[in-house]
Amino acid sequence: MLAPPLQVIDSFLLNYTIGDILLLGFVVGAVGILPMRSLRMLGVHTIAMGALLLITPAAAMEPNAGSVLASSFQYKLFGLVLLAVAPVLYAVGRR
Repeated sequence: MLAPPLQVIDSFLLNYTIGDILLLGFVVGAVGILPMRSLRMLGVHTIAMGALLLITPAAAMEPNAGSVLASSFQYKLFGLVLLAVAPVLYAVGRR
């Protein structure tokens, strides 16, 4: 018998943290912005995702079996790097 769809989705998502979801959102959003060729939009997107990674509680980003990064500190450090790179992208962009 087939498992209900929500149980399948839940069992899949239990292996990941909110930090992994934010990283996936950053990558998917960046790929979505690339066809527009706007560095300013990419800069704003990078600022938003970096800020989200920094303000998310560390307890929500504790690594699980399928986590991309090894510790919550690495997620916070990645958010800090995004916040450092984002103003450069915004300043360089023309439109």
